[in-house]
This record gives sequence, structure tokens and C-alpha cells, in this order.
Amino acid sequence: MANRLKLAMINTILTLKARGWSQRKIARDLGIDRETVRRYLTLSTGCSPPEPGVSDGSGVSNPATNLHIGSASDHSPGPQSDCEPYRKIIEDKCGQGLSRQRIWQDLCAEHDFSSSYHSVRRFINRLGQETPIPFRRMECKPGYEAQVDFGTGAPVVDAQGRRRKTHVLRIVLSFSRKAYSEVVYCQTTDNFIRCLENAFWYFGGVPETLVIDNLKAAVKNADWYDPDIHPKIQSFCAHYGTVILPCKPYMPRHKGKTEKGIEYVKGNGLKGRTFKSLFEENQFLLHWESHTADTRIHGTTRRQVGSWFQEQEKPHLSKLPAGRFPCFAEAQRAVHRDGHIEVQKAYYSVPPEYTGRQVWARWDGHLVRIFNSRMEQIVVHAHVEPGQFQTQQEHIHSRKRTKMENGTVWLLKRISMIGEHADQWAKAMLQARGIAGIRVLVGLLNLAGRHDHTDVDRACEIALSHHALRLKTLREILKRGGRTQQQIEFIDEHPIIRDLSSYGDFVKDCLT
Repeated sequence: MANRLKLAMINTILTLKARGWSQRKIARDLGIDRETVRRYLTLSTGCSPPEPGVSDGSGVSNPATNLHIGSASDHSPGPQSDCEPYRKIIEDKCGQGLSRQRIWQDLCAEHDFSSSYHSVRRFINRLGQETPIPFRRMECKPGYEAQVDFGTGAPVVDAQGRRRKTHVLRIVLSFSRKAYSEVVYCQTTDNFIRCLENAFWYFGGVPETLVIDNLKAAVKNADWYDPDIHPKIQSFCAHYGTVILPCKPYMPRHKGKTEKGIEYVKGNGLKGRTFKSLFEENQFLLHWESHTADTRIHGTTRRQVGSWFQEQEKPHLSKLPAGRFPCFAEAQRAVHRDGHIEVQKAYYSVPPEYTGRQVWARWDGHLVRIFNSRMEQIVVHAHVEPGQFQTQQEHIHSRKRTKMENGTVWLLKRISMIGEHADQWAKAMLQARGIAGIRVLVGLLNLAGRHDHTDVDRACEIALSHHALRLKTLREILKRGGRTQQQIEFIDEHPIIRDLSSYGDFVKDCLT
């Protein structure tokens, strides 16, 4: 039985022949027998009887005489469709909502239409098509843009034969096509940052913008207008003075240069290779970039990549910072009811207004930095051992801070506002009782909060006159009232007071 091709394949054969392809080339590129190509080309020109029952894959057999492939538009290449003379009729029937089968039947019955149903179907499918708008090529100035993407790297096979999958990250400078490649095991945020940083130091400068895919390591929530970039990535970009610009979701052509770059490194550099370790694969990629990728003449720029980069793009890259991006860990933390967050099993205070909210914590071996949702630094703590608390006094709410924590000087200053005698009583009491007297000072302030200051000061005056330095004495005086202890002055001369010499004579008489 002869091979039966679908209509799409037949159309391809006729189109390639019209472009001047030989039968041998058509058969080789399409993967079909050359005799089959010859037979369908012969049928299309009407040089031999048709072969019945050629199927187009839709379940309806086409006569071979209906192999004429046309277009519904005068602007389309190839011969004109048999339906073109009936264009207005077909458009009117389509406007009435008739099916393609019904339109073909009406054409056959009313206008003696002799072509197949599939000719009508193809014509109707092309009616709504417009000439496609060509893509706009986006080229940029030197040093402005780099495109970044992940692809599948060569596997790593260890000594025990265990095979491990890798991911290759490729950063391509859009102007010169100079690139850097590095493989990792996981597409984490830290790995992504490390690869970008290694690329910057490999280039010897930093591009103004980075066009990336919406990978989870960098973009928390994809949004073409306002993407949610990972905070650590934002800090990295601020450190190097560059900007992350995620491409539109499901629009890979927005970073077409690195898409082709990934295909190039996979097909030319890594395909068919295995490595014993990640380090060995990365060393191979460094050698491959400098000795193969950089020495090629790029198909678009028509320049040697490495020399074009050195001459035209490297001078326009931004300067590298003084040091690399500081290494730290970060995570989002909830503020507990006690106003602290937990970081590595230790606890650090935050201002009371953040209680119950989410904050960002960044820590290394020395400091713990805490940020709000806008990545504004709230507080910095020194790192402490697990189980310990690091609390700053200003983070304790005023309603939760005891008067004793304000100190003795603050307490005495508040008591001096009650009155002069209250101040004297407090100082005398504190001198007599020491540290234990601090609570008494707090009690005196509480009395002043429940009684008039004049009454409290009067009670302190009475207590001082009796040298009573207990708080309960002040309470009793305020409860019952009291009077000042009277001072009686001693006199030296009085009629009933004898001279001391008289007492001496009296003693002598008694002894004799």
C-alpha cells in the first residue's frame, strides 16, 4: 500500500518545491521516501491519474485532484485558492453563523463548486488572519544590560556511580554577548546571588540592569508592573549598584539573548559530558568560555565576542565595590507577645508597636539586624548565645516599665515635686534604709497619686518630727491626722534649781 500523508505534509511538500527544493532534499529533510515526494508532486500537477483515498487525518478522504493548495489572501504566497472567486459569498455565510460543512454544501448546490470541503475549511480559517507584525529587535548600549537564566547542566557522577542533576546559570551581556556560566545543584537565593557576584568579578564590572526570569530564588510574586523581589536580592543589587528587571511572565523572548546562550552552552559545551564534581564542571566552563565562546564570531554582531567585549563594553561597565556582598542569613519572623523575635534559639527585642506583626531578620556571627516590611532597619542587636534574651530598655512599653527601673535619681526628682518636707523625708529614709528604701520611694509616689500633695507633704513633716521613717506611719497620719512633736527647751536657771556646789556639800555631809 502506498504511503498516505496528511494534508499538512502534502502542503509542506508543495511549498518547498515551489521554493526550488529538489525532491531528494525535500525527502531527506521531511524524513519521508523520495518516491512518495515524487508521487504527490506528480499528482499536484495533474500528470498522472489520482490515487484514491488520500487522507488528511480528519477522517474524510480527499480526491487526489483536490490537492491544489491555495490561500485566502492575495498577499499569501502560492497559487490562489479555488474559493477566492466566492470570497464575498463565503464571508456573508460566515456572518450568518453557518458551519463550514454547510457553506461547502451550499457552494456545491448553488454555485457548482467543485473543490473539496477541506479547501473551504482552509479558506475560512485564513479569513480572520492578519499579516503578523514582526518582532522588534531590542538592542542596547554597552554596559547597560545583562540577561540571566537557568538551564540544565551536565550531570555529576561520583566515584560510587551516583548521578546528580545540576543547573547551569548563564549571564550574557546584551551588547557584546560576553557570557559567564556556572553550575549549581539547587536554584536557591544564595546560589543565585553567588553566581551573579562571580559573574561581575569575572567581567570586571557591573551592568546597569539585570533581566531575569521569574524564578522563585529572586522573585516572590511575579508581576510585570510591580514584581515582588526577594529582599536579599534587593540588598545585593543596592550593594553593586544595579537593578533587577524580571521579564513578563510566560514571555521568554524578553530575554532571548540568554535563551540562545543557554542553548549554546548546553549544546556546544556540556552536551554528552559528565563530571566527577561540581568544581570540575565549573573549571571546565571557565576554560570553555575563554577558549571557545569568546573566540567565536557571533552570528548577529559579526564580531569576535571576547575582543568586542574588551574594546567596546568593558569600559562602560560600572565599577566594582570595595568588597563583596556580606554573607548573612535572613528570614521573616513573627514578633511574639513579649515583644521579642527568635533567631537561632535566642531572643531579640523590637519596638512595642511591632507586637504581633511580621518583620525581617538578618544575622551573621556578630550582629542581628531587624527590618520592617519596607526593609527599613528597626534595630541592631549584638549576637547572643541560644536561650538568652537581648532586650533594649526603649523597647519596653511605658505601661510595662516599673518605676523602680527608672532609678533612684528619677524617683527623688518626682518626690521633690510633692513638697520640701517630702523630699527631706525621702532622703533621710533612703540614707537610713539603703537599697530596701527604693520600694518605699515608689510607695510614697503612689500615696501622692491618691492624696493631695499638701497633705502628703504635711504627713512627711510630722513623721520627720518624730523621726518616723516607715511608710505605714505616713499612711496612719494621712488616715487619722496628727500634730508635730513639741520641742521643750532646757533652762539653766530657776528658783527650784539648786547650784551644783550645794549638791557637793550635801554629799560630803552624808559621807562623814
